[in-house]
Amino acid sequence: MRAIRSAFHPLLERTVGGMHVFVHVGGEREYWLVQTGVGQENARQCAARLLDSQSFSLSISTGFACALVTVDVGVLLVGHEVAYSPGPGMAPLPPIAVPGEERDRIVTCIQAMVSSEYMGRFVSTDHVIGSAQEKRAFADKTQAIGLDMESAALAAEANRTHTPFIIVRTVSDLLDEDLPLDFNLFLRPTGWLKGIGSILVAPSCLLELVRLRRQSVIAAEALTVFFRQYAAAMAH
Repeated sequence: MRAIRSAFHPLLERTVGGMHVFVHVGGEREYWLVQTGVGQENARQCAARLLDSQSFSLSISTGFACALVTVDVGVLLVGHEVAYSPGPGMAPLPPIAVPGEERDRIVTCIQAMVSSEYMGRFVSTDHVIGSAQEKRAFADKTQAIGLDMESAALAAEANRTHTPFIIVRTVSDLLDEDLPLDFNLFLRPTGWLKGIGSILVAPSCLLELVRLRRQSVIAAEALTVFFRQYAAAMAH
């Protein structure tokens, strides 16, 4: 969220539908920034409340992504459609795409910055995919370029409200690397102690966490750069 906020100045704070939002006014356009939280259910609830209280010309799912193609950290991945997958051994649901005029505008802007091979399908899951082997299985099964935990739910709500939708995320972890620990532990209220315990048992994973932190900083900076360019281009 800090990376996106850094791209839009000044920001006004509002409360809409009980949610805290940031709004940037650029010319005749308004950009609303909302933090959904992690996972499908948080994203669905947030999007439903916002899209039921306000109409938008475009909905963007942004943040970090796991690469399902061979790329470098910080590369921008763009999703025209997204499918939900319960797991690598299960068939994903049919992909959702919500085209529209404003989506066409941002695609035109993105095409000047991003190679066409980094534009395609995303897949969303409800848990963190940590191993390179499991990432490969997702890539082979779905033919997707990127993986996250929110976009499928956001796309479903955008489709329900007829709001054009696109995914713009930067790569924070790579296809062929394992995450240093099971981050799913931290998604459960009772899992934090186990997560901390796994770090204490294997202190070497601290070095890997530092590496992941560096990669996240690179990915965040790339997001800020893109949205600054996007807002500037749309102002003309």
